[in-house]
Amino acid sequence: MRPHHKRLSQLMIYSTTCCQSRCKHCNIWQKPTEHLSFDTIQRLMHSRCVTPHTTVGLEGGEFILHPQSYEIMAWFQRYHPNYTLLTNCLANRRVIDAVRRFQPRHLYASLDGGRETYLRMRGRDGYDKVIEVVQALKDQVPMSLMFCLSPWNSFDDMAFVIDVAKHYGVDVRIGIYGTMAFFDTTSELLMASDFVKQIPKNIHETQENYDFVALYGEWRNGHLRLRCQSINSSLVVHSNGDVPLCQNLDVVLGNVYHQSLDEIFNGSDACRTQCHYSHHCNNCWINFHRKYDIILLRNMERWFPKWLIERFYGSYQWDADSKNTYRNHFKSIDINPEPIISFD
Repeated sequence: MRPHHKRLSQLMIYSTTCCQSRCKHCNIWQKPTEHLSFDTIQRLMHSRCVTPHTTVGLEGGEFILHPQSYEIMAWFQRYHPNYTLLTNCLANRRVIDAVRRFQPRHLYASLDGGRETYLRMRGRDGYDKVIEVVQALKDQVPMSLMFCLSPWNSFDDMAFVIDVAKHYGVDVRIGIYGTMAFFDTTSELLMASDFVKQIPKNIHETQENYDFVALYGEWRNGHLRLRCQSINSSLVVHSNGDVPLCQNLDVVLGNVYHQSLDEIFNGSDACRTQCHYSHHCNNCWINFHRKYDIILLRNMERWFPKWLIERFYGSYQWDADSKNTYRNHFKSIDINPEPIISFD
């Protein structure tokens, strides 16, 4: 309603391109070394569009490899404690030490399968280091295991990671591999015809994951169409200072070395761009953006009929039947029994 006075609910800071992983699904480790300076990050945090309620994510690359990572985390602990840390856990002792010292609001640790899958997908033998971090910190900070479904792992790996999370009493978040310009990823996950039926049953024991994964098939076949609302309250800053419209499109709103974050996010040009893509873009299935849209419409349908929502939101659809509701779509989906998997 006031497009030039928007506030950020999420701000993700890709502070460095440094990374020890050699992931097949991310090529950031092939980029030249580049850091967003501590001074620049402080300046971002003094923007009007950033409030105490803004959740700030510190990531990379591998954030803990940033030469000023401890200084940055110490500043956030004191001045903006509503921040999270994302890590691959390969520098396991350093991650454990930093979390214990600076107490981020949440810790996200990447785990895409068991030991063999981890080595195949990430090019490093890091499974035991992830487990060591989980065991050391699970009772000290809220934690999520981050699983990415890709061409290099499987639904069995997804079930495995969900069981690991359940075993240690931590959360799990599921993403799906796609195109993200910052990470130089260009190909998407190949979809089998029985995609939904392959989803492991134990995904229902997690929060906000099943519908995101199950609806991917409808999006890939062109049947699902939702407006992208998240770009009006979520933002990313890259290590070179670029601020893209979103994590998927190579559309840059500005650069923090040349403009303030408020000018970039709430300026006239930005508002026009955000409005256009909010109404017309349906080009990704990145959980950072699309979970927002799913939850928004799912909750609205609890209170209002679909035809009324479309009067003020615009047309949208969950599947090939444009009149189908979220509830009716999922009534028609069956799922296979949970596979028996050991993670010992």
